[in-house]
Amino acid sequence: MNLLAPDLAQRIAAADRALGAGNLVQARHILEEAARLDPPSPDFWQRLATVRKMGGAPILAVEAIDRALALTPLDFVNLLMRAHLLDSVNHPDAGEAYGRALAQPRPNPLPPMFLQTIARAEAMWAQHQHSLTERLGRAVEASGADLTPAERRRADRFASNIAHRTRTYHSEATHFAYPGLHEFEFHDPEGFPWLSELESLTPTIRAEMNTVANAPDAALVPYVKYNDSEPLAQWRDLNHNRDWTAIHLIERGVTVGPNAAHCPVTMDFLARMDQPQIAGCAANAMFSLLAPRTHIPPHVGVANFRLLCHLPLIVPNRCWFRVGNDTRDFVEGQSWVFDDTIEHEAKNETDHLRVILIFDLWHPDLSPAERTAIQAAVSAAAFPVGAL
Repeated sequence: MNLLAPDLAQRIAAADRALGAGNLVQARHILEEAARLDPPSPDFWQRLATVRKMGGAPILAVEAIDRALALTPLDFVNLLMRAHLLDSVNHPDAGEAYGRALAQPRPNPLPPMFLQTIARAEAMWAQHQHSLTERLGRAVEASGADLTPAERRRADRFASNIAHRTRTYHSEATHFAYPGLHEFEFHDPEGFPWLSELESLTPTIRAEMNTVANAPDAALVPYVKYNDSEPLAQWRDLNHNRDWTAIHLIERGVTVGPNAAHCPVTMDFLARMDQPQIAGCAANAMFSLLAPRTHIPPHVGVANFRLLCHLPLIVPNRCWFRVGNDTRDFVEGQSWVFDDTIEHEAKNETDHLRVILIFDLWHPDLSPAERTAIQAAVSAAAFPVGAL
């Protein structure tokens, strides 16, 4: 039988009066009697959990808060209280319970009384994630699985995902999303054996970049060049801004003669790359110059049928690049291939210029016939998208 709301309110008020008078035993007796009638009120069960905790019965308090959560499963305050109760008795599930609480929206504004408990929650959740990741790693090692380096990276990410230290990011191309392609933040370098040759050319390519950057006929343009009327709030600060500058060598399939003429070795290398050839869209290659203290905000690229390659040429310390969950520091002469339709961002945290070579490549999953179909469809679509 459920208590009627007025009777429940009267009992809660009586319990509050007893508690206010310092009579914890009486307050708990009133609420325990009411609990026998199974009231459908989260507030009631939270009160009962509180007096049970005050009375030195934290496990019984957990049982009461579980009743509240049965009625409102995603309530931040009750989830946090449950975790705190488990933590008070050193229960092994406390860390995970804190994580469940932290995953929910918090009251706004947040009462100051929660700040200390939330700080404890964040520390315990991080400790739980770290411990779980290590335990899963040991289990994989003990299994005897003979993993390749690429498989090891995926297995490590699997463990990290289980521990909720990372999450799965997917390709989110803004214009051209070809189905069924593998999605990797950074593709395994083993699939691109020419990367070692590219890296060996770093000094020469850097010298050519310096030549073209200082040439009187060089064409340096803002990297982001959208019409002001386009709804692209993420680019508001960088649109037409020379804090992020491009020296195009190939732009939307057209060689930029004044720039390319200064870069014969770079252009010879690009001529041997498997770049898309789509009128008005690809191929693309450029030197990307990022000014000091400039942040490229999280964004996704236009087409998943291609990947991008970076070769860092001038990199001061504290220049980083994030794709999905994977954040890496730029290192001069160390290249990578990544999927730019997965959310990514970059930042130059220094007082010096950062310069990299960027060029596009066909996604390796695509057959020759699929490439032909993509070329035809993208050309026919004639969307006015940026080069990269």
